[in-house]
Amino acid sequence: MGSLLIEGCDLLWVENGEVRFLQRQDIWIEGAFIKAIEPSGTLNPQENPERLPAEKLLAIPGLINTHAHVPMVLFRGLAEDVPIESWFNDYIFPLESNLTPEDVYWGALLGLAEMIEAGITSVADHYFFMDEVAQAVSEAGLRANLVWAVFGHEGEEKLARTAQFVQRWQGAAEGRITTWMGPHAPYTTTPEFLRLCARYAHDLGVGVHIHVSETADQVSFSYKQYGKSPVRVLLDSGVLDVPTILAHCLYPEEEDVRILADHPVGIAHAPKTYMKLGMGTAPVTKFRQAGISVGLATDGVVSNNTLDILEQMRLLALTQKDAAHDSTVMPIAEVLDIAFYGGAKVMRQNQRLGVLKPGYLADITLVRQDEIAGFPRYNPAANLIYSVSARDVDTVICNGNVLMRNRQLLTLDKETIKAEVQKRLERLTQRVPGRRIATYPIWRKPG
Repeated sequence: MGSLLIEGCDLLWVENGEVRFLQRQDIWIEGAFIKAIEPSGTLNPQENPERLPAEKLLAIPGLINTHAHVPMVLFRGLAEDVPIESWFNDYIFPLESNLTPEDVYWGALLGLAEMIEAGITSVADHYFFMDEVAQAVSEAGLRANLVWAVFGHEGEEKLARTAQFVQRWQGAAEGRITTWMGPHAPYTTTPEFLRLCARYAHDLGVGVHIHVSETADQVSFSYKQYGKSPVRVLLDSGVLDVPTILAHCLYPEEEDVRILADHPVGIAHAPKTYMKLGMGTAPVTKFRQAGISVGLATDGVVSNNTLDILEQMRLLALTQKDAAHDSTVMPIAEVLDIAFYGGAKVMRQNQRLGVLKPGYLADITLVRQDEIAGFPRYNPAANLIYSVSARDVDTVICNGNVLMRNRQLLTLDKETIKAEVQKRLERLTQRVPGRRIATYPIWRKPG
């Protein structure tokens, strides 16, 4: 890694609840970190840095995806307009039984390419065959928190293997990769299994990434099985004693919110998935008022169809306003704070990511401001949330390295990736009756 000077860009970030916007600035990157930000033309780096002209571009903190199943891009469009029970049992879990490690590697590369093009520099991924995902992340150049998803029926032997994965890849790829434990959910494990996961995480000094309270039926089932909410199950198992990413958490009880506020947790919020599956929405404002970190997430593309955080940012604002019947809910500064700094806090990286300032990691996304949909530029922050799209992302930098420039990927070959994925599709799309990797419990009669 060398020295890079981004010249003449505008800057946008949120600090102390206020939107910061600076025009015509230069950003000096030294190695993996931002060294200085000054008005354009005033910096005089001692070395001769690579220069990246960026007039008319808006620099924002690299976008953070706090919960995804990246290789699920292999199944995009295969589970449309079905109830959530069928989505799991008739589509996703049977399809995933077809996966090989090599499939996951190429699926990960496809998803990582999509995320780079959408301005995402960091992702928390929850999937299978994670050695292959880690290899793909290493090659793509993104930052990632990786967990190997494991179900209760797979037992301690599988859990121990995922712990070995944690040790193999922790801090790899120039420190871009971190690894945690990944039990799937309280409804696909048991309290005993979760206690074992928590013990592994504690002993390894890492966190846990898990789905929780995604639907009202899951909460009711938890009370029927265990006499307590899913969040209380996690508390009593020790999971919440380590840093935890909770995917979704749409249906917390009042006591759950108090519990989460007292523990090192963050909520991964994926509004497009909730709308598409008719799940409802999470009480984001309530979480924020309680001091619970919230970040944006795409989830997997079979429930979302894109890996696009800008789209999630827009839907966060709209769904929260609509749910409250109040246009003043989720104002611009709060939306951006969740997208930038909130995502960094959920990923336990808030001392290094989420803000454009000297000393922070050089994870930066440059967005075009001269397209029709973003003009006039009266309010660049409003334009970013409500007007521009992933197609307006021009340049992406992670850890000081340029991953995409002028919409051209520099670390990945899209055509090779698509060709490799195409060769696998006929086999991957077969749904064999009775074959699935797990079973989603059915608590109510479908239909």
